[in-house]
Parts: sequence; structure tokens; C-alpha cells
Amino acid sequence: MRLASDAYYGMKTLGIACRGEMKTLVTLQVLLHVAHSLVVTSDQPGVTVEAVRAVLGPSEKVQCVFLVLAHGPISQSIYEIFIHYGTLVGMFEVRAVGREGGGAWFTPLSEVVVRARQIRRGSWCVTVVVVSEDLEFLAAFAKSSLQHRLLVWTTRLLVVTRLTLQQVHRLLSSHWTFSMMNAMVLNQQQESSGNRFSLYSHLPYSPQGGQVVQAASWRQPAHRSLHIKFSSLFPEKFSNFYGAIVNVSVLPYAPYWEETAREAEDGTLVKAYSGTDYELLHTMSTTLNFTIHVLPSSTWEEVGQLVADRVSFMSPMHHVPVAQRLKIYDFSYGYEYGSFAFSAATPSLRPRWQSLYYPLSDFVWLAVLAVLCFVPVSLYIVNLLGSRLEFENKISFSVAIQMVTATLLSQNLSIQLPKSHANRALVMAWLLFAFIVGTVYRGNLTAALTLPKYPPRPETVEDMVETFDRISMPSYGGVFIENFKNSSYSVFREMGEKMFIIKSALEAMQRSRDLRESHVGWESYMATIIARHFIMADGSAQIYLGRESVSRTLTAWPLPHDAPFKRQVDAIMVTVLEAGLYEKWRSDFLDAVKKETREKQKKALEGEAEGNPEDTGGLVNALNLVHMQGPLLLLLLGLGGAGFVFAVEVLAFSSPFFTCI
Repeated sequence: MRLASDAYYGMKTLGIACRGEMKTLVTLQVLLHVAHSLVVTSDQPGVTVEAVRAVLGPSEKVQCVFLVLAHGPISQSIYEIFIHYGTLVGMFEVRAVGREGGGAWFTPLSEVVVRARQIRRGSWCVTVVVVSEDLEFLAAFAKSSLQHRLLVWTTRLLVVTRLTLQQVHRLLSSHWTFSMMNAMVLNQQQESSGNRFSLYSHLPYSPQGGQVVQAASWRQPAHRSLHIKFSSLFPEKFSNFYGAIVNVSVLPYAPYWEETAREAEDGTLVKAYSGTDYELLHTMSTTLNFTIHVLPSSTWEEVGQLVADRVSFMSPMHHVPVAQRLKIYDFSYGYEYGSFAFSAATPSLRPRWQSLYYPLSDFVWLAVLAVLCFVPVSLYIVNLLGSRLEFENKISFSVAIQMVTATLLSQNLSIQLPKSHANRALVMAWLLFAFIVGTVYRGNLTAALTLPKYPPRPETVEDMVETFDRISMPSYGGVFIENFKNSSYSVFREMGEKMFIIKSALEAMQRSRDLRESHVGWESYMATIIARHFIMADGSAQIYLGRESVSRTLTAWPLPHDAPFKRQVDAIMVTVLEAGLYEKWRSDFLDAVKKETREKQKKALEGEAEGNPEDTGGLVNALNLVHMQGPLLLLLLGLGGAGFVFAVEVLAFSSPFFTCI
């Protein structure tokens, strides 16, 4: 807009009128810097009145609220046009002002557009009429109405002006407000035979591409009684894109959007897309007849900014509609309930001597120890009494201990079997006990060695926050980190303080194997990453997903604010969801990933089998130090004890005191 410091114009809300009764809404004067003033009233005011009435139609069929924005004094005839319809009318006047009544209150144009938007949001049907013949003012209105979201697709915009045909074409094609929204221009041109009125609209997509079309044309006063059906004049701009290229911004994010390179017939590499949201976008492109063009972007912030700047028409990727995002763009129909989950490294097995202890519980071990202490004593006492009665050969207490211990370890008796019935009954009861306990222990020991007990792992959000020192989120997580820090839930606040941004989930999961870190991200995406990169040949996973979700929310696609094609996007989404196609695409994608992973595992096992002829096909797992540390430590302990006793004996036998004895 060209500025002129010596020309000041104000905008004033005259009020709201209903069937001739004036109801004051607000009084407002606005400072505008423009080049010259505009006189809205034409040379033949009656002609303009008839033209506007012809476009708006019969008064009994008009039910919408009118918001009239005129650049200049509003004549009585213009005012009577809208009073004639008997609906609510809000009039905003732009005219040259001085110091009226000793002073004036000057406000930016944006202030008036904001007030007009408040009226529009409180009404179910609104028609905005802009009366001006100044291109600079119309351009300023287009910019301000877009910035402050005055118009939505259901809001009809009629521009009443007197411009040349070239100016009309330039106006309609150079501003989003006039080219993409539900807008038309009523243009008056003076001819030798009288005044000609023409209605123009811009079609962004047509068989000939973007073009300005003439919807109607007539002369005055020859057709003074002409009435045009107002609602039918506004064309549907987005029911068919006629093969036009539609820009979208997105980054690969499985299972929603996958990007792969394949070789074309001419030998060049071309990008191929797959995933659930790509299938949904492809369905839209087939239905609305447009060609998908993915804009290059490197971060999720750039993806969203392209949508906010209207360079990209949409981002075909699920986004959580948080308050910070709603400030810069709108969202489509919420099509999926998803959840944020946390992932961490599966706790690994460390060598532990308790592998010998795990097969029996603490109480069983105590009972076995008590029996092991009781039986030698009983055996010794019974043998001692029997030897006095000459029933048995006398044995020492150490021999009794040796007999009990040997049979417990499945060894033979080192002495002759007892002769008395009491001793035989005692030994038989002990052998039966030792057989049962030994069999149970060996069976459980085999299970404990081949299926060892894993350390406990965090499964809830509280466990995750308590266990890990650092928690990562993907590049789009800045908004969520701030929300967590400001949460009323203490666990979320503590989690937000530990969070940091990382480049990718794959990098975060690789770090979690080596560092004390966890990663918070979208559950289905992390499940796909785990299936592709962290599944081992035996089917176990190096990374796991926590059982409890961090949060669960509804997701949607980002769209530009008040996008005129939102109705079409939402309608196709609802149809696809009701048909069950989205879930089918998700299932097919995950099945394909699992099949690919299984084939890789099979090839890896076949390669290992070829390299090792004695390999049994991966069905038998060799025991390692994790399993056998207990027996090795027991052996070392025994060797150490024997060495210590041997050293004591050598020293004892070589000492002078022992020699004297």
C-alpha cells in the first residue's frame, strides 16, 4: 500500500439495522494512510442500487446477515439497499476525516476487520459486501481479512467496484481472498448505450487452468427488473482440480508415510510413496482429480510453516491439534486416535551367581537345609544305639554327613548298607526325599539356565521418569515438552524437565541401548522402527514399548487457516473411515513390514548355517557365561577353600610345635 502522510482516512461503524430500526453496535474510527479519498456514490445512485438488488435477489429469500465495508461515505441509497432486505446489517464506513467534534479516535484497519469477524462468528450465515473502486484499499482489505481470518468458505464476499477489466483480472488473481475464497466482483462500466454490470469470479482450477470467468452481465436501465439468483452465482471451486498440481509437505514417518527410491524404465531413480496417510491422500487425489507434489522439507517445523504460509495446501500426516499449532494453521477432520508411548532398551542379562539359586524358593531352600542337618544327626544316633545292641557297625558322625550329602548329590553310599530296620527305614526315606528334590532341582535348573530371569523393566510413566535420567523426543516435540513442563501433573512436569530434542527415533533407540535414556514418540511409528531394526534372529527385541501410554489424543491433518477446500477433505476422510479402508491399509502395511523382517531373519539364519556346518538351524541356544557363572563361581570357591586348607596344613605340619607333638 502506498503511504501518504498528508492524507488520513477513518473507518467508522455506523451500526446494525433491522427493518428500518437502527440499533447501535459500536462506534469506531480508524486511521488509514491511503493516497486519495473515494466517493462510493456513483453518478447514478439509483443504477447502483438496482444492480446490487439484482445480484442479491428478492428480499423475501435473503436471510443472511450483511456486513458492508465501504471505502468512503455511504450514501442513503446504499444504506436503503440493505434495509430493504430486513436482515441484520453491520456497516463499516471508510472516509476522509478531520477533527470531528474536537477530536477523533484512530485505529488500524485490522481492528475493524477483527470486529467484523466477531459479528461473523456470531452469525450462522454472513455475506460481506465491500464497496470500493480503489485497488490499494481492496488489496489492503484482502491482506487484513486473510491475516485476521474474516472469511470462511460459507461466508460470501461481494466486491462492488468500478474498475477496468484488466484491473479486475489482476485483483482476482493476485490475492488469496479473492482467488480462493467464495468471492465475486460486481463491476460497473460506463458505455455509450448505458451502464454495464458484470459479475466476475476467479476459478483457481479449471480445464484451462486458473482463470477469471464472467458469471453474468447486463445493461442498465434496459433490464432494471432483472433479478439474479444470488446463491447460484458463486461457483464451487474445489469439486474438481482438473489434474492441477497440489503442493503438500510431509516427512517420512512409518506407517503413515514411507518414501523409497526405485528405478524407472529409463534408468533414473524416482521416489515412490506408501503408507496409510499416503493411501488416504491418493484417494483424495483420485476423487478430486489433482496431482500430488511433495515439497522438499527437512524438519517438522518447516512442514508446518509451509502450510501456514499457504505454500502447501496440506500436510498429509497425523498431527496433534495443540493450542500452539492452532495459532498458525487449522486441522482437518480428526481421523485417528493415537497415543504417545515410551520406548527403552530391553534389560540385558548380566552374569549372576544366583543362577544356581533360582530353581527353588527361599522357603524350600531353608527346608532342605533343615532336613540336611537333621538326617545325619538322626542317622548317627540310630547307628550308635544299634552298635551298642550289636545290630550295626559303629560309624562316625562325619561318615553320616558324607552319606547324606553323597546321596543328595546322586552318589552311591560309601559304606555297607545298614542292617537294622530302623536305619533302613531312615535311609530309604532320605533316599526318596533326595531323589524327588534332586529331580525337581535339576529340572528347574535347566529351565532357569535356558530361560533365565530378566531384570524388571519400567512399564508405566512413573517408572520411566524414576528410572531414566534423560528422555528424548523427536524434532516436533518442542510443543509437547512445553506442555509437559506446564502440566498440573507432577510426573509430567518432572518428565518435561528431563526431556530433550533428538533428530530421529532411530538414533534415540540406538542411544538407549548404550546410555540410560528413554524415548517418547508415536506408538505405531516406534513399533515399526523396532520391527525393522531391533528384532534379533531369535525373535526377541532389543527395544520394547512401555505398557502404559504417555497420552492418548485425536489427530488430524494440518490445513491453512479457513482453507476453502476443507469440506472436500473432511468428506473424503469420513467416507474412507466409515468404509474401514484406513484400518485395512494399516494392517497391510504392518503385515508387509513383518514379512520383510521374517525374510531377513531367515536369510541371516541360512547364512549362519552355511558358515557353520554343525549348526542345528538356530533351534538350540548355547549356554554362555550369563547362565554358567554360578557353577563356575562355586568351583572357584571350592578350589580357593581347598587351597586355603592345603596351605594351613602345610604350615601346620612344618611348624616346630606340630613336630614336637
